[in-house]
Amino acid sequence: MVNLVAAEKQLLHWVMKQTGLRPQTIEIEHGTTMNIWAPSETTKKAKAQASCKEEKNQKKITKKPAVVLIHGFAAEGILTWQFQVKALTGKYAVYVPDLLFFGGSMTCNMTDRSPEFQAECLVKGLMKLGVDTCTAVGFSYGGFVAFKMADLHPHMVNSLVISGSITAYTDSINAEIMGRLGFSSPLEMLMPTSVEGVKTLFKVALYKKVWIPDRLARDFLQGMFNNRKEKAELLETLVSSSKDVTIPKFPQRIHLLWGEHDQIFNMKIAQGLKDQLGDKATLQIIKKGGHLVHLERPCIYNRRLKAILASLHTDVTQQ
Repeated sequence: MVNLVAAEKQLLHWVMKQTGLRPQTIEIEHGTTMNIWAPSETTKKAKAQASCKEEKNQKKITKKPAVVLIHGFAAEGILTWQFQVKALTGKYAVYVPDLLFFGGSMTCNMTDRSPEFQAECLVKGLMKLGVDTCTAVGFSYGGFVAFKMADLHPHMVNSLVISGSITAYTDSINAEIMGRLGFSSPLEMLMPTSVEGVKTLFKVALYKKVWIPDRLARDFLQGMFNNRKEKAELLETLVSSSKDVTIPKFPQRIHLLWGEHDQIFNMKIAQGLKDQLGDKATLQIIKKGGHLVHLERPCIYNRRLKAILASLHTDVTQQ
């Protein structure tokens, strides 16, 4: 019997290629590879064609601003951002990575599981694809990675758009969220082992009450929760002591785009993050949206995201 989640992945592969993206397997270092869906211009064929053009023709090409879409914990890149890619590729060079242990990204010799390590690997992968500056759009776990990228490599990350995430996931915040939602740990919530666990995860992540048939939940369980040992280590490393956390002073403009009914990082946490980041940050609320606001309300999310990107790249909007 066909796994519905696996079938959707295959369909999305076709859709991504129609938008001009191609999967690239980037060797970060020996034994560590990262899959990144990137504009077709970065393929060897496109590079070879470009090298044949005259230099003055090259100068006429307007380089699109790079936008990097960084996924959350329950799904890889193209599943997470399936409704955003086509909306952005007209004016932006869109990159959709799979973080390590998601999709086709893997390491067999590196033991670091921190968001910093994910950020460093992603930066190296983007640099190998020729990305020098970008806007990082991070959702949930991807938001932690995006914040680390911005802190460690401000020369590359010139702005951030964050949904359902914070700068650091401390033990005190973890205790509050787990207690409020009724889970013993992030592992129990984000790495379910049963059909009922998958349904509970969607119930927490979505604002709307959606009926999920057992078949779909079972296929999701089989198709999405691989590399369990490594992902458990990612979650364990994610939680840091409140005593050890220092909030960076980000030089970038930071835009927070939030679901009004996010049950995980609720509005109290979102407003606290906005206050923490100060005047360089903005907070926009999308009504009738939960943690998965970009999937629940893709049209309004895309309008807000495109407006934010246009404000960052006025030269693009004038083309």
